[in-house]
Amino acid sequence: MINLIKSVLEYFNELLLNVGLSEYWASHISQFTAFLLLLVFSYLIYYVTWKLIRIVLLPIFQRSKNQFDDLLVRHQFFRKIAYLVPAIILYNLSDESLAIFPDYVQIFNSILEIFFVIISILIIDSLLSTLNDFYERYDFAKDHPIKSLVQIIKIIIYIIGGLIILGNLINKDLSTIVIGMGTLSAVLMLIFKDPILGFVGGLQLIFNKMLSIGDWITMPKFGADGIVLEINLTTVKVQNWDKTIVTIPTYSLISDSFQNWRGMEEAGGRRIKRALYIDMDSITFCTEGMLERFHKIVVLKPYLEKKEKELEEYNKKFKPDPSSLVNGRRQTNIGVFRAYLKAYLQNHPDIHNNMTFLVRQLPPSEKGLPIEIYVFTKTTDWAEYEDVQADIFDHILAVTPQFDLKVYQFPNNSYLVEMTNSN
Repeated sequence: MINLIKSVLEYFNELLLNVGLSEYWASHISQFTAFLLLLVFSYLIYYVTWKLIRIVLLPIFQRSKNQFDDLLVRHQFFRKIAYLVPAIILYNLSDESLAIFPDYVQIFNSILEIFFVIISILIIDSLLSTLNDFYERYDFAKDHPIKSLVQIIKIIIYIIGGLIILGNLINKDLSTIVIGMGTLSAVLMLIFKDPILGFVGGLQLIFNKMLSIGDWITMPKFGADGIVLEINLTTVKVQNWDKTIVTIPTYSLISDSFQNWRGMEEAGGRRIKRALYIDMDSITFCTEGMLERFHKIVVLKPYLEKKEKELEEYNKKFKPDPSSLVNGRRQTNIGVFRAYLKAYLQNHPDIHNNMTFLVRQLPPSEKGLPIEIYVFTKTTDWAEYEDVQADIFDHILAVTPQFDLKVYQFPNNSYLVEMTNSN
């Protein structure tokens, strides 16, 4: 190739001398013409190289079952490799084509060196992105994402590449530049404060298994309530249930509090914790008629039989005066109601019996007596969970009057009656 350039130079030089140009102009024009031809030749080499890659290599990659090469194509790895071919040709042959312009040769080679650095950075960037995408195809990548690590490596590569380019421009060695930048370390710490904190926070999140892609988290401070889409160097991207996207600073997940629902999903049950407020004016001892009516409720029969036997033995033993209801032990409608709720939920097909299961009274308040349902559904799906919870409380609200109880609401019926009588 060098001999070809020399032949072209000699040919053009003789041609220009024959048409009457001076040796000075003939040599300069022939050198410039050779350089233009070299540029055109380099572009043609790039075009042929990229054409061969598209025609020969890419179809092979598309037909292969290996996904890694498909990702390389997606991130334009081979296109960036093709850029190196003309750059190498120009770097090696520019000395001959511009021999008469030594100053320009040095400038042109400096430009090519900068081009080499930029293309090398882009190739490494493409390769790192490919590795990250390929890694994310595996299930364990959700618990151990490497995206933040890849991003910090990219930043380091870009910084090194920028320093090499700077050294080339000012004609200084890389080590000299690094030593000189030591005085700017405090400024750099301020500039890269968020990436550094984000990187540290990301490592803590990953290695402590605090957060994974696909987790449902809530963080009211940032308006986040949804699924984690990405864990990046400086931000964590969350898609809320209303399909809005929230970005949270990575380090904030370490310094602040957030709720991760992964444990609920892995446990296979979702908690129902809701109270029903009973009007305390409706709470009373059970009469014979009430007990007879309650015996017709199938799920209550075992409880009523056991309880009646227990109360009968107690009253026989202590022989209380039956003339007053406060003497001895008697069943109450609220107690039977709690027993019914427990039996109803134990027989419900969508409720876990082997997880925490409570039907309990909470301290009375001005709103009545709270009867709290604390159980777990068998489904963790949000929509199904809401349906199960709604069905349960639909039934409870409808069945409450069957126990001669009233659900409290303000203003309650007793309050209205008192107000009417006082007027």
